[in-house]
Amino acid sequence: MTREHEVLVGVDGSAASLHALDWAVAEALARGLGLRLVVAYSLPSFTAASLDGGYAAIDDETIRAGARAVLDEALLRVGDRVAVSGRVVTGDAAAALVDMSREVELAVVGTRGRGGFADRLLGTVSSALPAHAHCPTVVVPLRVDGHPLPEGEPLPPVTPVQRIVVGVDGSPQAAVALAHAIREGQAWGAEVHAVAGVPVGSMTGVLAWLPASVDHEQVLRDVAEGLDVVVDQAVAAHPGTVVKRHTLDGTGAELLTEFSTASDLVVVGSRGRGGFAGLLLGSTSQAVLHHAQCPVMVVTQRCADVEA
Repeated sequence: MTREHEVLVGVDGSAASLHALDWAVAEALARGLGLRLVVAYSLPSFTAASLDGGYAAIDDETIRAGARAVLDEALLRVGDRVAVSGRVVTGDAAAALVDMSREVELAVVGTRGRGGFADRLLGTVSSALPAHAHCPTVVVPLRVDGHPLPEGEPLPPVTPVQRIVVGVDGSPQAAVALAHAIREGQAWGAEVHAVAGVPVGSMTGVLAWLPASVDHEQVLRDVAEGLDVVVDQAVAAHPGTVVKRHTLDGTGAELLTEFSTASDLVVVGSRGRGGFAGLLLGSTSQAVLHHAQCPVMVVTQRCADVEA
């Protein structure tokens, strides 16, 4: 299908969404794309009780006017830096963004960066959209020095993308993520680092079943060789690109989260199955989303299927 050369941005008037909007503007400038801003609202499914014991009427026009004011503020914030359009839609924000993700090259949303069980369980937009989107999704956390931005503090400036880290584990999803990381690196003129994690020290997961006599160093060397094969194949499709390779002891989620403290963008692949299990069980992509200190791009196999 034909995609519009646009970045889709979900805005709701919060500081987190405005910070994500600032990041999306920088991304659009780097890649020569336009912006499509969306404000979604829905009416509560219950009638609110007023203080006098009666019932408070919910005025759809009033709520829509509020949503329009949020959109106008976002459009004003973008100004004339990039081509931009905006619309107000009725319905669930995550569902609206997932549907529109079929038509654009990238989706961007913000998060307060607090993570926690509630965010995973309740399926917030920043959790639900990456799992179901038909294009890569960037989740931009509102953090300063590793901590959520205090209420009332001014928004921090957007950090240019100079260092990109991508997790590579030999899966088809990781190969797709690597390709997108390389494209981002070319757009920004950024370094790209491919990281493969092997928990040889703790011997967890699959490695827990290996006999004690197995040479841990040889395991790392074997994985490094596999990483070289995957990266060489990706680089062959993008001549002139340099991707630095790192094979380290640890899980992918741990390493990518650690790298995020000294990086400007983390790229991770996901099977993109969505559903309750995908949001709750803490896969690598979900773990990185909830703990990374910098923006995280999630690329699912669904993105590759749509592009094919």
